[in-house]
Amino acid sequence: MAGTLAKLACVLVMCMVVAEAAMTCNQIQGGMAPCLGYLTKGGTPSAGCCTNLRNMVNSARTTADRQNACKCLKAAAAKFQGINPTNAARLPSNCKVNIPYKISISTNCARYPYS
Repeated sequence: MAGTLAKLACVLVMCMVVAEAAMTCNQIQGGMAPCLGYLTKGGTPSAGCCTNLRNMVNSARTTADRQNACKCLKAAAAKFQGINPTNAARLPSNCKVNIPYKISISTNCARYPYS
C-alpha cells in the first residue's frame, strides 16, 4: 500500500510539473484570440483576454520562457491584420498584468533578461 501511495504521489508531482511548464507559441497565440476585439477596436479587454494574458505571464518562469513568450506575442502582433499598435502596447496595463516590455513588432525580446 505504501509503495502504491508513493507511486501515486510521484505521478501527481509529475502532473503538476507538466501543468506548470511554459506554454507553447501556439498556446500563447491561441490564448490571445479573446483579445482580438480589444486589439483591433479598443475599448476594454474581455475578462477571458486578461485571464489568458495573466496565465501566460505566470507560466513563463525562466528567462528563456519569458523571452519565448515575448517573441510569440511579437509574432502575433505582426501576424494578425488590423491590430492597433497602441491597443497592443496598452493591453498589459489595461489587464493589470505586469509585463516589462511593450507588445509590439519592434520589441527586442532578447533585451529583457527578467532577472
